[in-house]
Amino acid sequence: MREGIHPSSIVEDGARLGDGVRIGPFCHVGPDVVLGDGCELISHVVVAGRTTVGARTKIYPFASIGHPPQDLKFRGEPSTLVVGSDCLIREGVTMNPGTAGGGLETVVGDGCAFLANSHVGHDCRVGNNVIFSNNVMLAGHCTVGNYAILGGGAAVIQFARVGDHAFVGGLSGLENDCIPYGMALGNRAYLSGLNIIGLQRRGFSREDIHALRRAYRLLFAQEGTLMERVEDVAAEFDTHPAIHEILAFIREGGKRSICTPRAVAAAA
Repeated sequence: MREGIHPSSIVEDGARLGDGVRIGPFCHVGPDVVLGDGCELISHVVVAGRTTVGARTKIYPFASIGHPPQDLKFRGEPSTLVVGSDCLIREGVTMNPGTAGGGLETVVGDGCAFLANSHVGHDCRVGNNVIFSNNVMLAGHCTVGNYAILGGGAAVIQFARVGDHAFVGGLSGLENDCIPYGMALGNRAYLSGLNIIGLQRRGFSREDIHALRRAYRLLFAQEGTLMERVEDVAAEFDTHPAIHEILAFIREGGKRSICTPRAVAAAA
């Protein structure tokens, strides 16, 4: 018995384990897996494929990490999954590697919490310090920014983007891009203001929050086009980094349109 590995678990030849790794009962670690220093697999965990898990990440029972993507076009190409350090992966979580159609890589950042039965689809990119509540479903090719929070049962359509510090409410169905600092609610989800509680928790000043609120009102007024309003806001807040992050997110665009307030969407 290798130190720290329960005798009922299987660690395939070729797997690389860092210092202080602990593997509990009935786990299976594949031959191409890398577990960083201090990782812990509680029990009944499977880590498969070309998967790298960062230091001190803790994985709970019945999580399946790195099995082939749920994409019918997948033909076994050598894709990877990279999970950062200090993550919490609770019971029943699934994470899939990438595909040829998305760069062959799924990436999860540091300090994230994935609560029970949440899913990260193929070719996704999840930032640092993100929280997925229970049963969150992230379809393929999505991007989630740093400090974003997705409430229980939220579903995000493929190719959608969720910006830094954004909040997607529980049971919401997001089919468009949610701006940084935004709050999307409902099925289908509409933008419902800024994530004020999240901003306060992250230490944003009252002045910053006031500026973000004014920029939000200007961006989602009903006069002119969105891109015209982007330029107006850029001119008024030419030195405000958080507002410029929102503007850059909108200008960059993606395969989905921008999630807007219900009144704006109805008027479009």
